[in-house]
Amino acid sequence: MTLCERLASAAGRMAESVGFGYRLVLDNSAWARVIGGQLPNGGQGRWEAAVRAEEILICEPFRLEALYSARSQRDYEEIAADLNGFEQVSSHGLLGQALAAQAELAQDRQVSHRVKIVDLIVAAAAAAIGAGVLHYDHDFDIIATHTSLDFRSEWIAPRGTL
Repeated sequence: MTLCERLASAAGRMAESVGFGYRLVLDNSAWARVIGGQLPNGGQGRWEAAVRAEEILICEPFRLEALYSARSQRDYEEIAADLNGFEQVSSHGLLGQALAAQAELAQDRQVSHRVKIVDLIVAAAAAAIGAGVLHYDHDFDIIATHTSLDFRSEWIAPRGTL
């Protein structure tokens, strides 16, 4: 049974929770906390509600990161099946936007341009469709506040709590 199927079956047993209220492109920093069971009860309920409401989206760079963590062929196939339950948004043609954001960071003396490349592409994918990014990574706050990429930076749990 995939993650999405497990969440759907659990939905009938859970009290109704509220998701995030808007679409979010998932980052591996949040995904790792979800599959690792690290979310507090309220956070887990919110995650499950967001999945049920189809608010969670993925993109190719995230898929690459998530599948990289597989420890075997079977694990790879299970993770791939879980990810297939999410709508995938294209990151095709977004490298130019990611490069432009990196250049903006390099010009800003308040921050370092050395944020993860995948984070720049995930942020560009979210900005391209008017979505936010669901994460547990300060890089997204830096990208959101110091570049022209227009997306909402949404922590899956308050910074420093996991």
